[in-house]
Amino acid sequence: MDGSGTTIRHIQADEVEAFRRIRLEALRTEPSLFASRYEDWEVLSLEEWRNRLNEPVFIAFQDGEPVGITGLLRQRSSKMAHRATIIMVYVRRNLRGTGLAGKLLSAVADHARDIGILQLELFVSAENPAAIRFYQREGFSEIGRIPGGVLEEGREIDDVMMARRLVG
Repeated sequence: MDGSGTTIRHIQADEVEAFRRIRLEALRTEPSLFASRYEDWEVLSLEEWRNRLNEPVFIAFQDGEPVGITGLLRQRSSKMAHRATIIMVYVRRNLRGTGLAGKLLSAVADHARDIGILQLELFVSAENPAAIRFYQREGFSEIGRIPGGVLEEGREIDDVMMARRLVG
């Protein structure tokens, strides 16, 4: 399977089940890549899942099946509302390297521009060099680190903070 034949769309509350399936898949199959835990999400009520769609969530579908996800979390303070954080980035392992992750990132960046976001930010595990290289290729730069930002099975893992300007 390759990344062709996929569609990416900003999902709405009526697609909550697709959101739930791909998010839980991501947390179950790649637990070390996320700050969230599968166990924390699997117990959410349907209403809580719907509430999480108050922020933009983009899902890649292939043959009607969710195969990738990303989201956008806008800063709430009026002085920081020009910034947003990219969250929940995941593409099924068999579709990595096909360009699908870049297409998901482009979809969220286009949406961010449309709603007035000037800067995208994200956090990535220092132990995920492939993701760091991907984000660098997509125009992100490291802007700092949070030592021990994530506690994974008793180990402290640094979070790498990265940012990309969407305008000049």
